[in-house]
Amino acid sequence: MSVKTLDDLLAEGVSGRGVLVRSDLNVPLDDDGNISDPGRIIASLPTLRALVEAGAKVVVTAHLGRPKGEPDPKFSLAPVAKELGERLGRHVQLAGDVVGTDALARAEGLTDGDVLLLENIRFDPRETSKDEAERTALAKALIELVDTPGGPTPAFVSDGFGVVHRKQASVYDVAKLLPHFAGNLVATEVKVLQQLTESSDRPYAVVLGGSKVSDKLAVIENLATKADSLIIGGGMCFTFLAAQGFSVGSSLLQEEMVDTCRKLLADYGDVIHLPVDIVVAEKFAADSPPETVAADRIPDGKMGLDIGPESVKRFTTLLSNAKTVFWNGPMGVFEFPAFSAGTKGLAEAIIGATEKGGFSVVGGGDSAAAVRQLGLPEDGFSHISTGGGASLEYLEGKELPGISVLQN
Repeated sequence: MSVKTLDDLLAEGVSGRGVLVRSDLNVPLDDDGNISDPGRIIASLPTLRALVEAGAKVVVTAHLGRPKGEPDPKFSLAPVAKELGERLGRHVQLAGDVVGTDALARAEGLTDGDVLLLENIRFDPRETSKDEAERTALAKALIELVDTPGGPTPAFVSDGFGVVHRKQASVYDVAKLLPHFAGNLVATEVKVLQQLTESSDRPYAVVLGGSKVSDKLAVIENLATKADSLIIGGGMCFTFLAAQGFSVGSSLLQEEMVDTCRKLLADYGDVIHLPVDIVVAEKFAADSPPETVAADRIPDGKMGLDIGPESVKRFTTLLSNAKTVFWNGPMGVFEFPAFSAGTKGLAEAIIGATEKGGFSVVGGGDSAAAVRQLGLPEDGFSHISTGGGASLEYLEGKELPGISVLQN
């Protein structure tokens, strides 16, 4: 990827200069509105810290959740501003709006090394508009916050890898209007994904979980031709088991994808590996008693909530000599302790491969959350991505608008 990076911007000098940063601060909140996993905030710190220490006037845009294009207190970035400030070791102001009077007033008052976080960018419907003119209008309003008349030219730093697959105002349109640079996080993520796609040491193993085959179909089709083994678990494995003619009880099943899975198994049966045993329960609940059954003997009325111990053993053997591993999606309902062993076992197998010198990438989203929730060492993996959807689209071979715009 031939783009200018944060180092290039710092070499130009940013003291007293307005810098607009698109970060990915979309962290999960618990029922009380507290941050349950600050991983993305932590990942955003190196770029923000470097700019602050170099004396930039930093304005950060980010989103939280999926508000419907209007202010919603449930999706306020207030808890994020507090956490970010504590971790940066300095006060982070939160504007009361996106590009309104409060944001303008606070931006005008910034001094060198200050940080202003704008309220949830998705409170403005123009952020996600399909109309380029609407997105451009918002982009220009964002630029106004970092542009001091008669002052140095402002800059844009793209550091929210989790949103680079979106053609949105704060990701794409701003970059078309300002000198633009890839932040540390985006530059690292792209370098890692390039390594996965272009120079994978073999054996190359892919582990895919999650609920729906349809969400991962393109990546399965793309990686099945490149990987030596493709392990499938999570809710999506039941559609594959159904494609083999097995009853899956009341497990998650995408009926409309059964024929597709049958074709995938016919084309790539030597590469695709499915569970041989399943942990089932009567209902989707943490206290539902678990029972392990053979994958081709799931009883009627029972639903699969995890892969079983024999599957973990077989998959561990497959992964034991892997030189490259990409993992995206949990093997079961890891949030429930009784159904977390499959995900933990697979993660430990990947850590084992990494310790032997393998290169391992955790593809963001629920997989990254599982690593932290299950108390696994984050440094046991070569790289934990912050962008699940963006990682998958890159591996599908799609162009990511937020990356391609940085190359211009």
